[in-house]
Amino acid sequence: MATAKKAPAKKAAPAKKAAPAKKAAPAKKAAPAKKAAAPAKKAAPAKKAAPAKKRTPSAAFMKPLTPSAALAAIIGDKPLPRTDVTKKVWEYIKKNKLQDTVKKTMINADAKLKAVVGVSPISMFAMTKEISKHLK
Repeated sequence: MATAKKAPAKKAAPAKKAAPAKKAAPAKKAAPAKKAAAPAKKAAPAKKAAPAKKRTPSAAFMKPLTPSAALAAIIGDKPLPRTDVTKKVWEYIKKNKLQDTVKKTMINADAKLKAVVGVSPISMFAMTKEISKHLK
C-alpha cells in the first residue's frame, strides 16, 4: 500500500518539476562510482605489506645486564639480555604455577619472586617494571 501512495505523487511531481528529478538521477549514478573506488584504497595497504623487511633487535635489548642477588635466585647470576630475563622469569612462573587461574594477568608471587617484585598479587605489566629495577 505504501508504494501505491508514492507512485501517484511521483507522476504529479515530474510534470511540475522535471529538472530536479533529472538532478537526482545522476547523483545516484555517482554513488556507485565512489563505491567502486573504495576497493582500490584497500589494495594500497596490501602493497605496503609486501616488502616486509626483517627487523633487527635494538642493541639496548640485547645488551647483557647483571641481575641483583634477589633476581639471581630466580634466573641465575650470569649477565643476560632483557629478553632472556623476561623469558626466564616466565619459565619460573609457569614452573611454580604462580599465574592466577582466574585472572591470567595477575601473578601470585612466592617468597623468591616477592623479594623482587615487592607485593604478592601483582600485574604482569607492573612486574616487568619491578624486575627492571633489579638489572644493572
